Amino acid sequence: MISKEILKEASDLIGGERNKDYGDKLKNHQRIADLWSVFLKTKITAHDVAICMALVKIARLMNQHKKDNYIDLAAYGAIAG
Repeated sequence: MISKEILKEASDLIGGERNKDYGDKLKNHQRIADLWSVFLKTKITAHDVAICMALVKIARLMNQHKKDNYIDLAAYGAIAG
């Protein structure tokens, strides 16, 4: 049951309050990619951003298993997909 709960919460995040707070998820990830590209002096895509953010969540999970990291990981996976 916890798996379905995590996926539901991730789905709610993608289209819910975060969408209102930060705008369209794909446009937001592209803006992040554009900024990272300038800073890193290499081309970064919106897909790269979603994968890198998922890796941040995985790194955090290596220290402590927290539900919100699993939710965010699922959400970033969906955005990347």
